[in-house]
Amino acid sequence: MLLTRRALPGVRVPAWPDARRTFRSWRRTRPFWAGLLLVLGGAELLAVPLSPVTVLVSLGLGGLAAIGIGLALIVAGLFLWYAPAARRYVSLNALILSVLSFAATNLGGFLVGMALGIAGSAMGFGWTPAARPPDEPPVEGPGAPGRAPGGGPKALAAVLPVVLLAAVGTPAAHRAEAAPRGGDDVRAAAAPPTVRTTLFAPHGFAFAGVTRVPTAAGPLKVMVLTMRAASLADYRLTTRDGGGAELALGADTLELSGRVTLYLTRFSGCLEGLLCVTFSPDGLPVPPVVPPFVFMTDVTAEQALVTSDLIVADRLTLNARGGS
Repeated sequence: MLLTRRALPGVRVPAWPDARRTFRSWRRTRPFWAGLLLVLGGAELLAVPLSPVTVLVSLGLGGLAAIGIGLALIVAGLFLWYAPAARRYVSLNALILSVLSFAATNLGGFLVGMALGIAGSAMGFGWTPAARPPDEPPVEGPGAPGRAPGGGPKALAAVLPVVLLAAVGTPAAHRAEAAPRGGDDVRAAAAPPTVRTTLFAPHGFAFAGVTRVPTAAGPLKVMVLTMRAASLADYRLTTRDGGGAELALGADTLELSGRVTLYLTRFSGCLEGLLCVTFSPDGLPVPPVVPPFVFMTDVTAEQALVTSDLIVADRLTLNARGGS
């Protein structure tokens, strides 16, 4: 017996199969799953600061950053759906935002939002339009992509995050070296002074690279950090001269402004007061650009040199001990 499906008089046949077929055709012409992952990642970044969780990794401006990056990732996912021709540009920017969310927001939404953003960005960048079967009608609409000439292989989806993270952590040997202002006559101490501060809040912070500064004992390898200004609380600098005397310089607050440059052999502290890290010229590389709302607590640094257009200290003290 052959059973056939016929519409009875007065009974409407649901259009669900046609809707599914239309949606499937639309989905196959754009990086749908990549956009979905970006939307989910952005929603997760938004949900963390807006949730009733009482303890967050990043509060205040960090919460605003989570909202901003979350909204940007959601918009990027919508762009992948409705403007797939711009997928490479959108995916690259979304990938940068996803990586930055680790430092700028609650560890990238406790790693979940960051992971979703990186995966969606990589999938969107590596996506290429599939060849349309001859019997399939073309998809109309402003977002319908054409065949991308010379589209890259999908292996780029796996390579792109590695390339970006490598670029973020590129040591100064691959960057233009920054020399101390003041010429070759500027010499640093052979044993860099130790600086301690309970709060280090830079503005316009950037990693300029690694260079060598001259000392009496020979060149010293240092990291070069530049910024427009910086605020330090409970500033303490300790150094020893050639005779063994200890010199201690202290201030309740220290404000650096203008063209501020720090030459450091070691730099450690806690990002946002929680994630403690240590940077050195040969160790963990400093990110090339740090968001302006990022601060560090319990900072200890070995400071070879510091230059600044203006230095303002509150309640400056100077003590000397020992020596021969």
